[in-house]
Amino acid sequence: MQIYSDPTRESDPHALPDVEVFEVDYGLNGDALPEAARKLPGSKTIGWYWWSCFPGCLPDGDPNGPFATEAEAIADAQESN
Repeated sequence: MQIYSDPTRESDPHALPDVEVFEVDYGLNGDALPEAARKLPGSKTIGWYWWSCFPGCLPDGDPNGPFATEAEAIADAQESN
């Protein structure tokens, strides 16, 4: 899901969402992955992550997380940016 790091920019017709929030737990075909494959490198936990990323572009840096919920990841992304 793409969100705005600054929620006040959502109503700006010239602004793009600049953060991607995602959960690491399923493969591209929708099948559940084995637990070991659900973890990002360097992470010990399955969960929600975010990174700075404009739509259609590669991420700008490493993922931040894991977070227990999507809401926690969104809150952290909006506080950090």
